[in-house]
Amino acid sequence: MSERPSPAGTGLTHIGASGEAHMVDVGGKAETVREAVAEGSVRMQAETLAMILAGNAKKGDVLSTARIAGIMAAKKAHELIPLCHPLLLTKVSVDIEPDHDLPGLRVQALARVTGKTGVEMEALTAASVACLTIYDMAKAVDRAMIISDIRLTSKTGGKSGDYKAEA
Repeated sequence: MSERPSPAGTGLTHIGASGEAHMVDVGGKAETVREAVAEGSVRMQAETLAMILAGNAKKGDVLSTARIAGIMAAKKAHELIPLCHPLLLTKVSVDIEPDHDLPGLRVQALARVTGKTGVEMEALTAASVACLTIYDMAKAVDRAMIISDIRLTSKTGGKSGDYKAEA
């Protein structure tokens, strides 16, 4: 069955001519190195941040657990997001830094692949799940935490070229 174009003027690659969802055929695309970086933040009480940084959370090491959760989530993005291709990721990293001005934690996730489709969803999934894990591990002391600012900050590789978010 041939791939149908997206409805006129939409530019949506996962929507067929009749509006139905479908997985894009990337078989004819060139393999290139593709990389994406996403970020997010978790705002919290200053006391909660201090507890996390001191390693005193009852559930354990919040930062290490969130980092691992983000990495694992990137590898499962295709299981969570319909129409997302499974990818053989070559690198995933999750960095978590305190920001006392929030107060809270800033999360940055990087995903890289040599393949036929991009890794934006993997980076966004990693950042999101890392933030959710921080919330889960500290919610007993601060249910008012706010997860925000999840966004793609950059991507390289592929036919559509590079992207860099405005600051």
